[in-house]
Amino acid sequence: MLDYDLVVIGGGPAGLAAAIEARKNGIKDILILERDVELGGILQQCIHTGFGLHIFKKELTGPEYAQLFINELSELGIEYKIDTMLINISDIKTITAVNKKEGLITVMANAIILAMGCRERTRGAIMIPGTRPAGIFTAGTAQRFLNIEGYMVGKRIVILGSGDIGLIMARRLTLEGAKVLAVAELMPYSSGLTRNIVQCLHDYDIPLLLSHTVTDIKGQDRVEGVSIAKVDEHLKPIVNTEKYYECDTLLLSVGLIPENELSLQANIQMDPRTGGPAVNESMETNVEGIFACGNVVHVHDLVDYVTEEARKAGESAAHYIFEEINEKIPSVPVVPEKGVIYVIPQTIRIDNLNGSLDLLLRVNSVYRNAKICVLADGKIIKEIKRPYLTPGEMERVRINSDLMKSINPKQISLNVDGEKTHYAI
Repeated sequence: MLDYDLVVIGGGPAGLAAAIEARKNGIKDILILERDVELGGILQQCIHTGFGLHIFKKELTGPEYAQLFINELSELGIEYKIDTMLINISDIKTITAVNKKEGLITVMANAIILAMGCRERTRGAIMIPGTRPAGIFTAGTAQRFLNIEGYMVGKRIVILGSGDIGLIMARRLTLEGAKVLAVAELMPYSSGLTRNIVQCLHDYDIPLLLSHTVTDIKGQDRVEGVSIAKVDEHLKPIVNTEKYYECDTLLLSVGLIPENELSLQANIQMDPRTGGPAVNESMETNVEGIFACGNVVHVHDLVDYVTEEARKAGESAAHYIFEEINEKIPSVPVVPEKGVIYVIPQTIRIDNLNGSLDLLLRVNSVYRNAKICVLADGKIIKEIKRPYLTPGEMERVRINSDLMKSINPKQISLNVDGEKTHYAI
């Protein structure tokens, strides 16, 4: 049996940043467990630029961003195991894993950081009718085939869903010579970043069909075409609005799901709104000494925000190991109200706050001339005006810790005021 102060589950951007931050805060005995054959996670297949603008103040590709952390990890001498699959995590912080070299491994940890990331929704999750031919891929799978394996997935392509991976793949495939016929989105707004709508669709004259969905897939051995119809306000297809697109490939970019099967094994409380663990101000779950960060908690738009959150988890895990976190004080709930889908963290132990508190949230619709309000026991303590809010872009509200301590509220809540619109840009 192995014994470590801190075990980090996942060697992607969240896991790397969390481990490095824990080391910088004095934890020497750290192990990262990663199921892939290399560190870096999803960043290794994201060869487009746009990473690092917040953290490094320069524009990097995904592999470049990951390599900076991998280099730092090596310099700090942090131990890791790749090609290692976790089987179980218990609520007493015992980990069971397996790999080719060592076989079955049991690891005891004083603290654990969950950083397993997320996975894509599949065709089965959204129940598209039609046959089951070749040529149907999730956008991330197509991205890996093209950018890492070197395989072109198709020549005439339709994309369902306007998540960021789908938008980026629309541009990527166009640059490789494919014809992207359309991007269909069920909702009346895009779920991707505005910059990706402009740079990946508008700049290449690729139509974005809002309030549309795929209603049928044709083809036996290979996709031959798909039918796309408008949907009503209840998201149901409207009769006689179908249009047939002759294509050989359908990409699905219909949402991401936090990877939390291991979290459930450890009896961690989940938030049904995010699909991830409920966490407090220290990124700690309800199981003492188990922390979580990145896309395993909630799906982020930018890897820079993943890194910031992971650093918080790494620092907090170090404080926990050194017994510098007060686990006995009561928690204050943070509640999403009108216009807000969820807020991270879900609870706050006010006496543990230091410096400032970041509240991360997503809104439930597109708003113009909007205002985010933070309330303590029903009284507004902060307002932030935004000309534009959309569900595709995460918002952050920073609250001074001294203010929170002086108020000492029993509940924090957030809501949104503004003019609803169905137009993303």
